[in-house]
Amino acid sequence: MSGTPPEHIRNFSIIAHIDHGKSTLADRLLLLTNTISQRDFQDQLLDDMDLERERGITIKARAVRMFHEKNGIRYQVNLIDTPGHVDFSYEVSRSLAACEGALLVVDAAQGIGAQTVANAYLALEHDLEIVPVLNKVDLPNARPDEVAMEIEQVLGLPAEEALHVSAKTGEGVKEMLDAVIDLIPVPRGDPDATFRGLIFDANFDDYRGVIVYVRIVDGIVRTRDKIAMKSTGTQYEVLECGIFEPGMTKIASLAAGETGYLICNIKQLADVHIGDTLHLANAEVGALPGYKEPQSVVFCGLYPTNPGDYDNLRKALAKLHLNDSSFHYEPETSGALGFGFRCGFLGLLHMEIAQERLERESGLDVVQTAPNVTYEIVDHQGEITRIDSPAKLPEENLLAEIREPFVNLNVITPAEHLGAVMSLCIDRHAEMKKQEFLSPERVMISFEISLAEIIFDFYDKLKSISRGYGTMDYEIKGYREASLCKLRILVGGEEVDALSAIVRKDAAQRFGRRLIEKLRSEIPRHMFDVPLQAAIGGRVLARETIKALRKNVTAKCYGGDISRKRKLLEKQKAGKRRMKSVGSVEIPQKAFFAALSIDRD
Repeated sequence: MSGTPPEHIRNFSIIAHIDHGKSTLADRLLLLTNTISQRDFQDQLLDDMDLERERGITIKARAVRMFHEKNGIRYQVNLIDTPGHVDFSYEVSRSLAACEGALLVVDAAQGIGAQTVANAYLALEHDLEIVPVLNKVDLPNARPDEVAMEIEQVLGLPAEEALHVSAKTGEGVKEMLDAVIDLIPVPRGDPDATFRGLIFDANFDDYRGVIVYVRIVDGIVRTRDKIAMKSTGTQYEVLECGIFEPGMTKIASLAAGETGYLICNIKQLADVHIGDTLHLANAEVGALPGYKEPQSVVFCGLYPTNPGDYDNLRKALAKLHLNDSSFHYEPETSGALGFGFRCGFLGLLHMEIAQERLERESGLDVVQTAPNVTYEIVDHQGEITRIDSPAKLPEENLLAEIREPFVNLNVITPAEHLGAVMSLCIDRHAEMKKQEFLSPERVMISFEISLAEIIFDFYDKLKSISRGYGTMDYEIKGYREASLCKLRILVGGEEVDALSAIVRKDAAQRFGRRLIEKLRSEIPRHMFDVPLQAAIGGRVLARETIKALRKNVTAKCYGGDISRKRKLLEKQKAGKRRMKSVGSVEIPQKAFFAALSIDRD
């Protein structure tokens, strides 16, 4: 046990737009507080995944305990580093639930970014104290005074209170840490009450089982205590308590206000629910506020390249779901790809990262299909069936109607981008319901729109046209009849259901032609001609042909009768026909990605 009284503990997160220097600032804090020595130091110390280092982004939230002395008092400072990209905002919300304050870091050269605004409002929703920090003030093009006024204008945080720091040089970092102690409230909770803790993250270790990341709210938990999870009532014995310094360090107990980890010999991944409340076994306590379930906006199928890896993929997805609970999956079957899983993600980067993590951490090769949503189909007898794949859509003559999910969509954008946002939504067949100015500079517009119109690239385009300031939220309203059809994609005469899509009838031909043209450039040439077709039912809308690789068999005929050349060409043609009858077309992963980059309008 650290022995630190609750009034000398501070818990805070660092939140920022991507690439505003958040991880560098966390590194500087670790050095300043002597949590890590200069000898052991490396850049992006808390970003321990290869993917994080390669891309220069934070994907997983990380906790670390530091100590800082101010006015002769030694304070325990618990930092939870958070991701910056919008796709990982759920990681941020979980971190904020375990804190009382947040450092809002803004690049003094770039100014306020998209996630700056989103994370600030996220922190306000959690009722946290926000401390604005202007980073990179050492840059020649830094404009700290202007950016401080931007923060005041957009977020209402006084410009004169913004701290000026440089994470790279260390300028102002000590003063920032002093401000954390002065401005961020002491931990909420009662140190004398019965133990309650909030699970804000979890990780799976092959040798030790599930490692639970916990923020102690009330009381104290010790090694050998019997604890239970509020949602399931399952009981466990605490085998080890510990803290992050930043490596895992074993201690005897964790007290109210502290952040650390518990190892309880939990072997079943499904037993841990992020946001659940831990308490002493047989004790009656109230549940702590959990988290709002994340809403997946991109859905796709993941299939093992080798069908024998299905069980391994299922285990890998279960492990990934524990470490990233904003990712969801369920089994599905494809005629072309076999058994796999339909997965939901928070965005395209989230989807890309999840696939890379699966391949790296589990050594699996997976094929990823184009995104889709769930539809309702009504037959002529009035029976309603839900389908989650275009392959399951019956023939058109068997259907009375097709219904697609509709959502209430709220878009918040700066007023100057109102026209562009309206055009984007109307182009996606949205129906505007109301418009409300939140301030002279910000406006909220409400729409009814098909979920299929926003799952793919809507959020990216919204960010683009609003210069990063636009935000969106939606809730499912129900299903509504729509003029839809199944666009079949045939490669070499065989339908590839993983590339098929359910699209609007008026946009089917344009979408089909663009997709076929894209596939022609992505699928490699074979030893025989490969026809590509887009069709609705038996009617072909577009066709392209990938020409065969050919050897110049007439090269040796430098004279003589033309019949000699014709004989060689006919022999080659016969060989191509035989090859086509037994050959199979290999469709690479990038061809499936091609379907992701096609506009459906």
